[in-house]
Amino acid sequence: MIITDWFETTVAALQGVWQNFIGFIPDLIGAIIIFLIGWVIAVAIGKLVAEVLKKLQFDKIFEKGAWKTALQKADIDVHASAFIGAIFKWILIIVFLIAAIQVLGFSQLGSFFTAVLNYLPNVIVAAFIFVVAVIIADILEKVVRASVESFKVGYGHVVGIIVKWSIWIFAILAILDQLKIEAADWLVQMVQIVFIGIVVMAALAFGLGGRDIARDILQEARNKMRK
Repeated sequence: MIITDWFETTVAALQGVWQNFIGFIPDLIGAIIIFLIGWVIAVAIGKLVAEVLKKLQFDKIFEKGAWKTALQKADIDVHASAFIGAIFKWILIIVFLIAAIQVLGFSQLGSFFTAVLNYLPNVIVAAFIFVVAVIIADILEKVVRASVESFKVGYGHVVGIIVKWSIWIFAILAILDQLKIEAADWLVQMVQIVFIGIVVMAALAFGLGGRDIARDILQEARNKMRK
């Protein structure tokens, strides 16, 4: 009797597992199909975005950036258009992954990826701040350096570098804030003071003869973008 009860219990448990597995297969197949279709769409759109930005000469903005030189020294080849295309691709992949997970009924895992998806806009804005910082830092460095040198004063290159890295520090703090990463209060206050100083220096540069220099630099930048 005991052996019979044990056998029947084991058989019932195995039948239950098998039935659950059979019932799970359609959901699994559906989830795989959704994810594969999403992957193909995401890759296609990512490549499309990268190609459009490349044809718009988006990569030329970063050709002379110090960050690109540093990455190349580390044997890391990154193109701005491909990077943004990859962002679009992975956003879409996560969207379809969430859809696939919901089909499978894994609510906790789906909630995790939903939180990741909700965080991605912060990453995109942080990337936009980075792009703007690259452009502004390059232009202001040239304006301030040329303005200082036009007065026959030495150290124009040094002043330009200080201005550029001050902007980068301010941009990094803005990026950290956008990514919800807290920075020390004293560092934030210091950067604010430095930024105000940069604004004053830029205003003096434009007011004391830097306007013509700035116009030439901006014209040069526009010409490069049109090539």
